[in-house]
Order: sequence, then structure tokens, then C-alpha cells
Amino acid sequence: MTDLPRPLEGLRVIDLTRALAGPYATLLLAGLGAEVIKVEDPKGGDLARDNSPYVGRDGITIERQHADDLSVSHLTRARGKQGVALNLKHPEARNVFADLVRTADIVVENFTAGTADRLGVGYEAARAANPRVIYCSLSGFGADQPEGGKAMDVIIQALSGAMYTSGDADHPPVRMGIPVADMLAPVFAVIGILSAVHQRERSGEGQHVDISMLGALTSFVAIENWAAMRAVDMPARTGLTVQRLSPFGVFACVDGYIALVAVHHKLALGLFEAMGRPELIEDPRFATRDGRVANANTLEALITAWSCMLPVSEVVARLEAKGVPVAPVRHPEEALVDPRVLAREETNAVSHPDYASSVELRTAGIPIRFSRARAGFDAVLPVRIGEHNRQVFGDLLGYDPARLAALADQGVIA
Repeated sequence: MTDLPRPLEGLRVIDLTRALAGPYATLLLAGLGAEVIKVEDPKGGDLARDNSPYVGRDGITIERQHADDLSVSHLTRARGKQGVALNLKHPEARNVFADLVRTADIVVENFTAGTADRLGVGYEAARAANPRVIYCSLSGFGADQPEGGKAMDVIIQALSGAMYTSGDADHPPVRMGIPVADMLAPVFAVIGILSAVHQRERSGEGQHVDISMLGALTSFVAIENWAAMRAVDMPARTGLTVQRLSPFGVFACVDGYIALVAVHHKLALGLFEAMGRPELIEDPRFATRDGRVANANTLEALITAWSCMLPVSEVVARLEAKGVPVAPVRHPEEALVDPRVLAREETNAVSHPDYASSVELRTAGIPIRFSRARAGFDAVLPVRIGEHNRQVFGDLLGYDPARLAALADQGVIA
């Protein structure tokens, strides 16, 4: 597999992003073979460099103990990227940015809307340097919207309505445990970027790709028709189960939880047989799909009364024997080492480049398989801020030592 090409080889990306949403977009591009040049501020670098926990010579720690400790967030998000230090607030940085863009196919930024333009590194500046460039802006509310403050994941979850799709009706809103807005918007960004690259093959021109975090997550929330459910008095908040599909959801066992799906007649019968209650399929309340939905509270209580007396392994075995879709609810650490996931390299092991750790750290891979290509990351990481200044500014842009020294003296690069 390692001799296969990666699909995006030959494309160069200038990465102005920071934190999570933008860096995840460029991480996906890097994993698909694009050359990614990550631009960081000389003072402090990417915000993710200061995310706890850290890994280094003392193992994994909550607080940074040594200068060469690395945030696990940076270690995972900066994989496969070259790193340069460029002070975008310095006027001379605009010329360096333009030189970078002339060599590039794609630029990605996730500043607050309007910030890139004020810095002189927005789409118009990039297009002036390279009319073929694909420029992607990933912001909270869209590049064409007035600034609405910092668009953190929890803010987008709140505004999108996503927090009121989970949890019981009489409980507070539920924040999803993974940063779903920060992870979803970048996927749309990559779709938009690759669509624009394809269109450029026909038109010869680049364009601006504009992604809104709020729009991305709200589009997922909108896949359900909330007004229709309210009109027929269906509960919008699903909690552990989805009653309009009953029986469907999560049920307690003696030692954990299982998820099951028995929405159709054959599956419902299999569930009742596993419970030792095959007669329930003749009960008028449960004999039809609509009946099971209408009597979901009663049905779920019967299932819970059965499952909560048994261990997870036995409930799973009984349901599998009857062909009912079922799975144990696993902790993320267990899920990340599922043999099927490992075999497909959908999670990757990562480690500090200089220090071994007694704990195996696993992070996101590229969950895409190709028949005539591969995915994966180059063995490159900007450990230090400006790690690859010489290769990028010197070798790629052709800046001689005198110019590099002058830019460093002016505080443009570091």
C-alpha cells in the first residue's frame, strides 16, 4: 500500500488556521496527500500549542514541565504539515504571503470574519497574487455576515439547536461530548475546496469558498422536521431513546449499557423472543410499528426491566442470536482500538518525536479507503514554531540568507 500515490499529491496548501476547525480541515488535506505549509505567529504559535495535556520527557502531564513538552492537541493536529513563523500583523508579511500564494493551489483560514482582509491576507490579496488559487474561509457565521464574536464550538452547538436534540425533556440542554461543530464544518470545507479545484480544471480560475460553522451544524439539525414533530406532539428531545422509532436507543444493563434497533416487525419479534416474551408481538399495543411508537413509554419500560437484570455481554448475545442489531456502549479509549478501525488505519498512534510514553496515544486517521490510492501523513511535524522556515522561505521561495536575516531583524519571521 505504501507505494500507492495519495490523491491530492501535487497540491500545495497555505494554512493560516489555528485552534481546531481550520487545522482539522488542513489535516484532512495533508492526510490525502497535499503539501501543507502551516503559518504560525512567531509569538506563541497556534493556540493549540497551549492545550493541556502535554507529552514529553516526564510522560503525560496536565501542566507543561519543560520547554520541549508538546501539547497532545498540537501533536495530533499538526501532523504531516511543515511549519513556518510569519507575523501577519507586520506590513512586510503581506509580500511574503503573496510569494507563498504564488506557489500554492489552496489557502485556508479560520479567522473571525473580516480579520484576514484587515491583515492583508484575505481572498482579494491572494487572488491578486494567484488568480488560480482556491481560498477557503471557515468562520463562525460566514464571511458575508457581520462579526458576531468568537465562534467557539459550544457557542455554535447552542445557536444551532443541537443542544436541544438530546437529553430528557425536563433536563438541561446537553452539550455533545465531542466538538461536533469544530469537526463538521471542516469536512464541508474540504468538500468545498475539492469542488472548487475540480471546477478550476474547467475554468482555469480559482474562487473563494466560504464555510459557516453555524450553517454546517444547523444543516445537520435541520435533517429532522421539528415543526412537524411538534404538530403531532412527538417529543423533540430524544434522551436515551428515539420514541418515534421505538424500540430504538440505549438501555441499561447490570454493568453498562447497550444500544439496540428493533423498528421493524421481524426485529421487534426477535427482541421479544430474546426477552423471553414472544407473546408481546400479539399485544395490540406492540403488534404494529405505529402501535409500538404510540406506546413507546410502556414498551421501553418493559425492555429496561429485562435488560437491567443482565450483564451487557448476555444481552448482546441474546439479541445477536435473534438477528437484532445491538452493540455495547463503549468508552472512547476502547473504541479507538477496535480491530476493524485499526485494520483500516482510521485511528493512528502518535508520540512525541523525542520521548517515548508508557501510554499509547491514538488520534484521528483518514477514514477513507481507495482502490488505487492511499491516505496517510508525511513524517513531518512543526515541533518548534518556525521549524521549516529554511525549507519554505529559503528553498521554496528562494529567499537568500541576507533577506532571511533582514526579515528576522524586522520581526516579520522568526
